[in-house]
Amino acid sequence: MSNQGEYPEDGQQHDFSLSRRDLIKVSAAAAATAAVYPCGALAEGEPAVTPPPEILPLTLRVNGKSQQLEVDTRTTLLDALRENLQLTGTKKGCDHGQCGACTVLVDGRRINACLTLAVMHQDAEITTIEGLGTPDNLHPMQAAFIKHDGFQCGYCTSGQICSSVAVLKEIEAGIPSHVTLDLVSPPPMNADEIRERMSGNICRCGAYANILDAIEDAAGELKS
Repeated sequence: MSNQGEYPEDGQQHDFSLSRRDLIKVSAAAAATAAVYPCGALAEGEPAVTPPPEILPLTLRVNGKSQQLEVDTRTTLLDALRENLQLTGTKKGCDHGQCGACTVLVDGRRINACLTLAVMHQDAEITTIEGLGTPDNLHPMQAAFIKHDGFQCGYCTSGQICSSVAVLKEIEAGIPSHVTLDLVSPPPMNADEIRERMSGNICRCGAYANILDAIEDAAGELKS
C-alpha cells in the first residue's frame, strides 16, 4: 500500500505530486536564480578583501655568497632565485613539482624549488646550476653531460645536472632507494639505481640514455 503524501507525525496528508513539465520549470528557475545571485550576494556578506602581502627579511647563502632579500612570504624559493637574484639557470617547468626542472641543492640535498617557500630556508646553503661550475671550470657532471650529449633543448638540463650530483652523493652516503634490494649493504652504483633516483626529472626530448651514460661517466670521474 502506498503511503505517498502521508505524514503520521502530524496526522495530515499533503499532495506533493508534480508533473514533469512543472519540475523542469522549477529547476530552470532555481538555476537562473543561482546564476544571477551568487552565494556571496545572497548571503549579503561583505566582499572578501585580500590582505596586503607580508614582507620579511631573508638571508640565503647562494653559490657561496650571502644574499640579503626582502620577500613576500608567499614567494617560492624558485621565484626568489629567478626574480630576486636573477639566477635564471634554474627553470620553471610545471611549477607543480612534477618535472624536476627547478631542482637545486639546499644544504646538500636536492629539492624542487617550486614546492618550497623561500622564507622556510633562512640561512640555508643553496647551490644552483650557476654555482656548480663555470664555462671555464666545469663541474665533472656538466662536462659529462656535454661529452655524452645528455641534452637536446636544454630546458631540463640544469635540474638534471643538479639532481645527478645529489644522486651520486646519496648513493655514496648509503641512502637506499625503492629498488635497493639489500638495505644493510651500501647501494650499488648501477643503472637501475640511477634510473630510479632520477625518475623525478623529466626530459621531454627523451635524452634519457645519454643522461644515464653521463651520470655513470661522472661517477667514475668523481670516484677516481
